[in-house]
Amino acid sequence: MSAPTPAPTRSLPLSGATNFRDLGGYVGHGGRQVKWRRIFRSDHLAGLTAQDQALLAELGVVRAVDFRGKAESAAHAYALPGVAYHPLHIEPTVVQRALELQRTGRQLTAQDAVGLMQDTYRGFVHDNAPRFAELFRLLLASDAPMVFHCTAGKDRTGFAAALILMALGVPRDVVMDDYLLTNSLYRRPAGMGSHAPEEVLAVLWRVQQEFLDAALHMVDNDFGDVQAYLVDVLGVDAAAQKELAGRYLQAE
Repeated sequence: MSAPTPAPTRSLPLSGATNFRDLGGYVGHGGRQVKWRRIFRSDHLAGLTAQDQALLAELGVVRAVDFRGKAESAAHAYALPGVAYHPLHIEPTVVQRALELQRTGRQLTAQDAVGLMQDTYRGFVHDNAPRFAELFRLLLASDAPMVFHCTAGKDRTGFAAALILMALGVPRDVVMDDYLLTNSLYRRPAGMGSHAPEEVLAVLWRVQQEFLDAALHMVDNDFGDVQAYLVDVLGVDAAAQKELAGRYLQAE
């Protein structure tokens, strides 16, 4: 008997992005696995090398969804050959809120930073629902391989990945494990945010279960559960969810 084919690697070794990874392999509805090499999540793609771009082409990635705000995406713009670009701007709020706090003369603490991050995630649920709805429309329009990202690929991207995986039936605890992988992969750029204490930066540039939980608890409290949020707010009804499963889960 030949040895079984090993599963593809979740994290991909890019020089210009540290948090590029595959959402495949998790078990969703009916015990069916999410297909590998269809949906990727990442930090921003402006630093990709020619070798990185060749790997993306090899993976068949032809769509990029960019959740960065307008100034962020303008400051680090990119264009990848053969990749359609879809900007879905979600403006960052943490830095602005942190600066406002500092202007009151108070030194920002790690606890303040956790609160700011939780508020940011709660903001995704209502304020940015149209962007996440558009992400699902893109996923339903074609199953051509896609990467979605923000700047660090951890917050806006993390909430988007959680919604996709839960729409495909992946259990919440597994979704949380995927979300927390950022902490072992993402490398903060040198010199970023050096104006703040390291204990604060360690919160802002990483992820914690409390961040994603803040958004998911708001979904549960305001809409009943993720399923209702998908249907009532994002427009991903039963037919759309069946279509998603058909496109992105392995056949039974």
